[in-house]
Amino acid sequence: MDIDEFWHLIEQSGRESEGKEARLAWLRERLARRSAEEIADFEEWLWRARMKVDTWLMWGAMRALFFFGSNDGFWYFQMWLVGLGREAFERVASEPDALADLPEVRRLVMKQREGLRSPDMDLPYWTADDWPEFECLDYVAGDAWEQATGTDREGLYDAMESRGHRLYSDPRPTDEEWELDSWEETARRLPRVHRYMTQLFDESDA
Repeated sequence: MDIDEFWHLIEQSGRESEGKEARLAWLRERLARRSAEEIADFEEWLWRARMKVDTWLMWGAMRALFFFGSNDGFWYFQMWLVGLGREAFERVASEPDALADLPEVRRLVMKQREGLRSPDMDLPYWTADDWPEFECLDYVAGDAWEQATGTDREGLYDAMESRGHRLYSDPRPTDEEWELDSWEETARRLPRVHRYMTQLFDESDA
């Protein structure tokens, strides 16, 4: 499986199913028909993709836009970015500040703003499918491996190690670390994100 086929599967799962659970089921079914080698290919491409967005700059953009971003939350956010498809993913991977321009992000930010302005703060402003996290995408290859091979997913992890990839399950950015909750640093490092959020919430206060 090459990189083009990986992205084709990710994007086709969104076109042919609705909602995260349905997408996961679609991917599991398709991958389980593949060879163990191809399932490992899928896992490797997924791993390589998330490494592109495992950065302090992306983490800061997420926190500024959505007001959350724990270790786990950022880890699952990386998978959500993959789920958006190749074009959107590559755009923000090369420029995290471009998150502010994605229609999917703006839709969620607007729903969040309206929710924060609502008199009933107990009502969630995002559904489970809205949340910018896609944790279980990280488990799809393992599930498919077990179904296809009849063996434990540890075999997939061993296959990844043989390819030189030791899997872990938390963010490990290697770019310059900075104070993610500093609005001044956000303005300097992520000017489009800062400008968008400032204008949006200034309007809501008017």
